[in-house]
Amino acid sequence: MAKKQDLCSFCGRPMHNLFAGEGGAFICDECVETGHMMVQDMRAKQENAQQNNGLDLKTLPKPADIKSFLDEYVIGQDEAKRFLSVAVYNHYKRILQPKDDGVEIEKSNIIMVGSTGTGKTLMARTIAKMLSVPFTIVDATVLTEAGYVGEDVESLLVRLLQEADYDVKKAEKGIVFIDEIDKIARKSDNPSITRDVSGEGVQQGLLKLLEGSVVNVPPQGGRKHPDQEFIHVNTQNILFICGGAFDGIERKIAQRLNTQVVGFDAAQATQSIDKKNLLKYIAPQDLKSFGLIPEIVGRLPILTYLEPLGRDALRSILVQPKNAITKQYQKLLAMDGIKLVFDDAALDYIVDKAMEFRLGARGLRSLTETIMMDIMFEVPSAKNMDNTFVVTRELAEKKINKADTIRLRNAV
Repeated sequence: MAKKQDLCSFCGRPMHNLFAGEGGAFICDECVETGHMMVQDMRAKQENAQQNNGLDLKTLPKPADIKSFLDEYVIGQDEAKRFLSVAVYNHYKRILQPKDDGVEIEKSNIIMVGSTGTGKTLMARTIAKMLSVPFTIVDATVLTEAGYVGEDVESLLVRLLQEADYDVKKAEKGIVFIDEIDKIARKSDNPSITRDVSGEGVQQGLLKLLEGSVVNVPPQGGRKHPDQEFIHVNTQNILFICGGAFDGIERKIAQRLNTQVVGFDAAQATQSIDKKNLLKYIAPQDLKSFGLIPEIVGRLPILTYLEPLGRDALRSILVQPKNAITKQYQKLLAMDGIKLVFDDAALDYIVDKAMEFRLGARGLRSLTETIMMDIMFEVPSAKNMDNTFVVTRELAEKKINKADTIRLRNAV
């Protein structure tokens, strides 16, 4: 202890309880307590930063930044991008919210409705890439009620844990994209002697995950059994994004909008409705009519739609995004020292065939794969050829017709 006349080297006040250091320095008990509290606060902030995967309010991308990033990979769908950007931004602000005023921001899960190949999965995957958080895509079609053949609802979280290297705290801030959510719709409102174990039963099992609760997850997936140890995962801060084609829901929307009525007044009321894109008028009651139970619809408060892709959008998808399918093949052949070029006529032909198949962006990929299969087999080992290979419309037609002939021959 120091003498009474000594002063604290930090605050400069004469104190009775001084601790002496080397070189004649002293520190009082109040400064020691203040320093201890500062160290605790600093460690708490570091732990929070680790738990939040390095995210904080200053570095968290704004909705406009998220949409700009999505624009680099996804063509069109501006409405869905805006909804998704705001929802994700608010979700992570919710995770980072200060809990000192009694106001708690509730979780806002998302459901996206759109036909196949319009970009639902791609948008979710792209956002996860930007935020560097654990992200997984799961298929709702394999889920059944507990006790039946299939997978338990909790298996959704096993894949998220695997993406987070079984770091539970990291996984609890992740994103789960549930694809084909429309396939677990209630099969019928009529009573039946059989249970709807892959429809309404799965929806009821999903309720606790979407709402937010501590779930017992089997470490290796599969079915639960009483003797195994479980991993306890809190889903309170896991963002669930659901997507589905909801094939036929346009009829439900049309019935609600009453577009089939007759009469002069009815014609005036419905003339402004875009009947070619009824999905833009989708509402929660349409999901309920399709077969989702009200509790599920209530836990997916953000509802958005994806527009069907027109010819111009498909043409842009072929060449504009960073990971466009044509750029992928150009990079593959560039590794063999060959420059690959698609002429405009060939691109137009691919788009025309994709419109005919009505498979959206997936149709573009399947057609391009068919055209490039023989080329990728022959060109890398070809000798005495130019360093540039051009895919023309004639070549594209030849490859597509050849593939169709083979399919017909196999069918016979």
